[in-house]
Amino acid sequence: MKIQLPVRGHSQYDSSIRTNYQASACGPVTAYVLLNYLFPNACPYQPNELYEKLGGTRIGLFTHRFVRNLRKILGPDWKVDKCTLRTALEELKKGRPVALKFDKYFSFHLKRKFTFAYHWVPLIGYELIDDELFLIIHDNGGRNRASQIRKIRYSDEAPILTFVQVTPKS
Repeated sequence: MKIQLPVRGHSQYDSSIRTNYQASACGPVTAYVLLNYLFPNACPYQPNELYEKLGGTRIGLFTHRFVRNLRKILGPDWKVDKCTLRTALEELKKGRPVALKFDKYFSFHLKRKFTFAYHWVPLIGYELIDDELFLIIHDNGGRNRASQIRKIRYSDEAPILTFVQVTPKS
């Protein structure tokens, strides 16, 4: 079984993003990608504005700030909250991408190697292969590289993952 939403990624190193924001712009870029998918051609904010509105810092965007400030931006008709893997997969089935955060530092898994140490990405799908779950993400790019779709094994990354749903309340 495979679900992959047609989400258009964006690089946090895009020339439109302030140079001093780029290294820590993954959270705002993830929000930007989700908002552009949910509101095609109607997202009123660019990544630089989201960096400021969401409370981005040089060391990244904390989950509680992402949730609290995205709630303020979207208003009372939207639910923005941490969620379980099960809820995240249900959101994908309903056609909505999910924000996904890798964080080995605040989950205290410092010695183990993960795909990312501290990074936000849009979760755009998943695939079950031989009863193994793989998450499909946009990686938010790199210096001189566009965002790429990547597949990661959930079991390898599970201890450091946080999912955030952005769901209409109606």
